[in-house]
Amino acid sequence: MSDTLRAEWTKLRTVATTGWLLIGAVVLTVGVSATVAASTHVTSGQGQDPTKLSLTGIYLGQTVLAVLAVLTISEEYGNGMIRSTLAAIPRRIVLLAAKAATMAWLALVAGVLAVAGCLLAGRLWLPAAGLNPAHGYALVSITRGPTLRAALGSVLYLVLITLLGLGVATAVRDTAVSIGAVLGLLYLPPILAQAVADPMRHHLLQVAPMTAGPPPTWARSHWRRGRVSASSPDGRWDRSFSAGCCYDCGTPECHRRIRARLQIATG
Repeated sequence: MSDTLRAEWTKLRTVATTGWLLIGAVVLTVGVSATVAASTHVTSGQGQDPTKLSLTGIYLGQTVLAVLAVLTISEEYGNGMIRSTLAAIPRRIVLLAAKAATMAWLALVAGVLAVAGCLLAGRLWLPAAGLNPAHGYALVSITRGPTLRAALGSVLYLVLITLLGLGVATAVRDTAVSIGAVLGLLYLPPILAQAVADPMRHHLLQVAPMTAGPPPTWARSHWRRGRVSASSPDGRWDRSFSAGCCYDCGTPECHRRIRARLQIATG
């Protein structure tokens, strides 16, 4: 297994695309979050969540990691190198495990850097937008329990999305189709959910990777079947996310508004 890991790591680090895509994922994630934070203007009573705003870039930066994961295996099928790989490592489960381990490690490193940059951008720009203690909002800080959970969960989310891309590419074996399938799984269900009513809308949001459970509460991955699914143990996110709050904003007024909306929605 160690020889397989070393071989996969050698292949990844000797391809220029790997480094550029990792840098691109971090830059894109932090850049989007910084842009959102710098352009946000909040008045008292809007009930925004500083942590959620700070991590907005993850929902775009995840595509770069997914594409990198797809290229990791689909390119081998495309250029025929997979034959040499399987000749050297005939046990496919060992090969896939090594690819998954190396990709998960790279996604972990990129995720930590991206999330740290997002939170730093939120800490620097959001207070000037009105999300500060003077208006009842706690500053974005990793020392706060909700923010720490969101940060750790966001990193885990990026790792799972990377494994999702690897799983899809393993099943499809075509680069363009695999990328299209991954992007469709990520972005199509939330878009379709806006065009239908409950209960279909609720079901679509439950199966979509981006809305089934947020970064803080993703709990399990079924990578072997080429997909990632998640759930929230107490269902708190599913109800609050659709109403526009992740319960980490720390503002009682926002929570009261969310509870009122939920009471109206549930009759």
